[in-house]
Amino acid sequence: MTTTLPTTHRALTVPEVMEALSLSRFKVYDLIRSRELPSITIGRARRIPADCLRTFMETKLEEAA
Repeated sequence: MTTTLPTTHRALTVPEVMEALSLSRFKVYDLIRSRELPSITIGRARRIPADCLRTFMETKLEEAA
């Protein structure tokens, strides 16, 4: 199953990031806490900018190469 980022979203929810990376909720919040994955909070809503998620994935791919 291939999951692509929604092209209409500029900021993603934690569940959308979980699905895109096939990670658990705990791991996504762990990446946010460690500041590896930048996020913003609006009220009680946590959002991950789509550009930050792309940068995170590109960085991880470069590290793996």
